[in-house]
Amino acid sequence: MSDGALSQEEIDSLLAGLDGGASSGPAPARAAAQPSALSPQEIQAFKGLLDATLGAQSQNLSMITGLPVTVEPPVIDATSREGFLHDSPEEVLAISVPFAGSLPGEHVFVMSKALALKIASLANKDEGLSELDDMAISAVQECISTLTGTQITVLSERTGNRNLQSSVAEGAFGPKAMANVPSGDMARAVYQVKIGEEAPEPLVELFALSFVKDVLASIGVSAPQPQAQRQAPGAQMGQQGMMNMSGMNMQGMNMQGMNMQGMSMPGMNMQGQAYGGMQGQMGQGQMNMFAGNPPNVQPVQFASLQMQPSAPESGNIGLIMDVYMEMTVELGRTKKLIKEILGMGEGTIIELDKLAGEPVDILVNHKLIAKGEVVVIDENFGVRVTEIVSPMERMNDLS
Repeated sequence: MSDGALSQEEIDSLLAGLDGGASSGPAPARAAAQPSALSPQEIQAFKGLLDATLGAQSQNLSMITGLPVTVEPPVIDATSREGFLHDSPEEVLAISVPFAGSLPGEHVFVMSKALALKIASLANKDEGLSELDDMAISAVQECISTLTGTQITVLSERTGNRNLQSSVAEGAFGPKAMANVPSGDMARAVYQVKIGEEAPEPLVELFALSFVKDVLASIGVSAPQPQAQRQAPGAQMGQQGMMNMSGMNMQGMNMQGMNMQGMSMPGMNMQGQAYGGMQGQMGQGQMNMFAGNPPNVQPVQFASLQMQPSAPESGNIGLIMDVYMEMTVELGRTKKLIKEILGMGEGTIIELDKLAGEPVDILVNHKLIAKGEVVVIDENFGVRVTEIVSPMERMNDLS
């Protein structure tokens, strides 16, 4: 007898907006009943796009972690939120990096706590890391931003669309039912990531199905229509590709001058009535529109629709626009022994690690974001920004 408590599966179902008690069948059977929203041709084409990024992705992860990294080709399928919940561990780190620009769409990376800790500890040089705090999640977010940037570069080259962008990465760790995954049907790519000599870990990438369809349409790949929809209306009137109208009888039908008075169709049998403007008589069994040859039916090819560029959604970022952040300009750094520091006095010259004329570092909350040159403005020092630091350089700075 149940004590009234909810099981973990029922809690996950309720949080996901599903009815945990509506069906007594096993979860795998319900997930398997979901029809695939991607054809084999679409899956193969999209896999080709992702495969083209694997070399750069492995190199990026190697630079971030400091160890050799191998990213295996992904296994791609179509799934739903229910399928995602069934196949995921109880707790996950979900990092949302929505695509924006002319091809917007939801886009999320999902990984286990073990893989997230592994990446964060290597990126932050903290071997004793055991919990995914804000600093650890931030390190993984930088990693995912770099992977997404590589994908955007490849997709832009393959589709010819130069207005493909991504929004800021946002990560959260918790129960899988609380993960912010794409709504509705989605495309799922599962990579096996091997870092150093340790066993491979799965890294799941989820795409909004509409985004995948738009990308494939831009390279000329579309799902084939069912056979019944590809047949022309005339082709459906005969089993062997021919229209035989020998059973039609239109007594009294005179088409000369479009006079159709006295038209009758008893028995639908055509019996040699005269047609003005048509040579010869058409008796029973004499009207064969295709002369025994099947029609040549081909699918219609439509031009790809170019979506108008749309501004990236800012979400709730407007709520923090008036928050102050500390901006620091760093001239240089050096290291000294304690006895050297205690021996410092007026007139002591401290040699820094920067050369004369070299750009200074601009930091926000102690994180490098740009470089610049020192200028003088009305007897005050200022800095002219000369370079915005890329995500890859920010990751190298963390390491």
